[in-house]
Amino acid sequence: MASPKSKILFIGGTGYVGKFIVEESTKAGHETFVLVRESTLSNLDKAKIIDAFKSLEVKIVHGDLFDHHSLVRAIKLVDVVISTVGLAQLADQIKIIVAIKEAGNVKRFFPSEFGNDVDRVDAVEPAKSMFETKAKIRRAIEAEGIPYTYVSSNYFAGYFLRNLAQVGATAPPRDKVVILGDGNPKVIFNKEQDIGIYSIRAVEDPRTLNKSLYIRPPANIYSFNQLVALWEKKISKTLEKEYVPEDKLLKTIQESPIPINVILSINHSAFVKGDHTNFEIEPSFGVEASHLYPDVKYTTVDEYLNQFV
Repeated sequence: MASPKSKILFIGGTGYVGKFIVEESTKAGHETFVLVRESTLSNLDKAKIIDAFKSLEVKIVHGDLFDHHSLVRAIKLVDVVISTVGLAQLADQIKIIVAIKEAGNVKRFFPSEFGNDVDRVDAVEPAKSMFETKAKIRRAIEAEGIPYTYVSSNYFAGYFLRNLAQVGATAPPRDKVVILGDGNPKVIFNKEQDIGIYSIRAVEDPRTLNKSLYIRPPANIYSFNQLVALWEKKISKTLEKEYVPEDKLLKTIQESPIPINVILSINHSAFVKGDHTNFEIEPSFGVEASHLYPDVKYTTVDEYLNQFV
């Protein structure tokens, strides 16, 4: 007889990537809980997301990252905790670690990652500090002996692929494209729903325990130059190309306001330094999602771009 599926608590579940993973959790048959602050209910956009969760039979638990008692109480309801908190609350995940230790019942913790492997990056500020904060959370989890999985999903397609990494654009370019660096390092793009599917598949998989799960599907690995060539083929047009050398990009990052400087520094890490793909995944620290779960029909970069043609 199959053992019952893990109950999962999401912290930050109404956020950008969180809502996709919450949905996949319910689809996979996990009893799914989302920690929600009272103040969130009065936010119209968040209230819509919460209503959608309720229609999926997600259980809403009232509590707060900054209310230790409510956090412990929520964690005691489940087996697995998945944090998808945003940038501003990355460091506050220490509070989740303390609560998990006190609750004493958690079989797996997924901290808020869902980007680069922060232990293998060569980043500049402000991305550097963000990655360092995530790495500190990793070390705290390991020091406390909490079972974990780190999900390294690289780029969100809805954020970086839909506009070919053209900052501020809402669709891929039709005339001119700005290419960072020489356009040769390989980067990885994944559709948010696929990140949700792979993350949830990892929840009860012994192969992902105390490992990084890298979402690196072969059809989604492209250099900037390859990506532009693919897009040009789709629209039957050659774009004007502006290559931005690294020194010029670094200067722009320093001079740009938030959030432009954050996005550009993340792009520098991926497109110029090649931080998505410049290391091999060793069995000692990681596993690759599309290899573990070959039955998942992920959306390829090629398929994803068709919607914009």
